[in-house]
Amino acid sequence: MTALPPWTLTGSGLVLIAHFPEMFVRQHGFLDDFQQAGYRGWIGTVMLVDYTSSDVGPYCELLFIPGLFNLNGRTTFSISKIYVSTQVSVDNGIANWGIPKEQADFTITTQPDGSKTYLVRKDGQAFFSVRVSTGGLSFPVSTRLLPGFQVTQRRGHELVLTAPSASGKGQFASLHALQINTDYFPDISQGTRLAAIAMTSFEMVFPVADVL
Repeated sequence: MTALPPWTLTGSGLVLIAHFPEMFVRQHGFLDDFQQAGYRGWIGTVMLVDYTSSDVGPYCELLFIPGLFNLNGRTTFSISKIYVSTQVSVDNGIANWGIPKEQADFTITTQPDGSKTYLVRKDGQAFFSVRVSTGGLSFPVSTRLLPGFQVTQRRGHELVLTAPSASGKGQFASLHALQINTDYFPDISQGTRLAAIAMTSFEMVFPVADVL
């Protein structure tokens, strides 16, 4: 199945904003060669998302953005590790935007106290698990709060830049019982956590990529 951009996606999930040490990122952040050369740091993010709808159907996603990069003279973010739950998302993510998606199995369980447990497996091996609880009032969240938010990836032999937009509602979140197998994903506990936001509902648009 081929699904050309733009895509419109809806769902919920977790956004973790953190600063990751440069040595940790360079050694354990799964950087590609072009990312090693362009890495600048400052602020990164981890996203754990349950897309209830997209142009390729529902799927789940876990991704790591280690920080900012200078790529072809542009300051952008870049994804160095990402898993999704369906092969059709893998294939289209690579073809459309150069996003290096890999397929994994996701289990999301709502606990009696309302918290959610996320478990991600690859080839039968559990490599990421966390329980997320929320509290307080919800508030609007939008990429408009991050002017110039954009992601650059390598697609074939070229670099392509995409400027997604998203808006929705969120609540501050707490993370519990985080466990990671670092053969599969960076140990994000090595970062300085700045904020954790549970997105209770959002809509995202992923447009056509521009060649840099």
